[in-house]
Amino acid sequence: MAEEAHVELAGLTKSFPVRDGSRSVLDDVSFTVERGEFVSVIGPSGCGKSTALSMLAGLDQPDSGTATIGGEAVRPAGSGTAKCAYMPQKDLLFPWRSVLDNTTLGLEVRGVPRKQARDKARKLFPVFGLGGFEDARPSQLSGGMRQRAAMLRTVVQERPVLLLDEPFGALDSLTRTEMQTWLQQVWQRYRWTVLMITHDIREAVYLSDRVVVLSARPATVRREMTVDLPRPRELSMMTSPEFVDIEHELLEVLHQESRRALAEQESGRR
Repeated sequence: MAEEAHVELAGLTKSFPVRDGSRSVLDDVSFTVERGEFVSVIGPSGCGKSTALSMLAGLDQPDSGTATIGGEAVRPAGSGTAKCAYMPQKDLLFPWRSVLDNTTLGLEVRGVPRKQARDKARKLFPVFGLGGFEDARPSQLSGGMRQRAAMLRTVVQERPVLLLDEPFGALDSLTRTEMQTWLQQVWQRYRWTVLMITHDIREAVYLSDRVVVLSARPATVRREMTVDLPRPRELSMMTSPEFVDIEHELLEVLHQESRRALAEQESGRR
């Protein structure tokens, strides 16, 4: 499992066709995620964060470079060899299925018998704060509960790596804070290898062992910062000088890249 959980992006480049040619999105993006590590990726809007994540999920292929998990190149999604579980920005819960049956969907797609899949998922409901809601419909859940259900659906697949794409972006501030606290607790319990995209610098610092900052498009790695803060992290830590210093440094780098992106957009309009 240790080797399976090692993630590496090496020299990834990617361009997409546009009306007058092509647009470069990734330019030599390289970084790693070690077993049991929680790494967040931040960067200006539209810089290619989700594109990089989709390559690890096997949903897209780079023009050059490699995306590997456990030393093996990522294969296209659906090949039956996935080593990661991917949670997109939206919870994508089917309204006509119960919460329990939503959480077993990934297992059923892989051919796990329905009863076995339900038994496996049901055991996690108390851990995810969903006990008693197995037979509810998604419309009966709060936003935070829907995200926990989506996370359960991701985790129950027991992949070595979890890919989280802005998992709490659609939540209100209070619910988002509660979910961040909850995610830290369950991550410390299970020690998954996690790669998360977020636009929230404070969220990245609070949850992560390391934060990777991507530049403006075409993205490259602008900075990698280790978050050397003790765990478990209380919410009160967000006001500590150590936390604020890390947040401020990341914010400065991100603002530099955002300004550069705006300047290039203005130059392109002239």
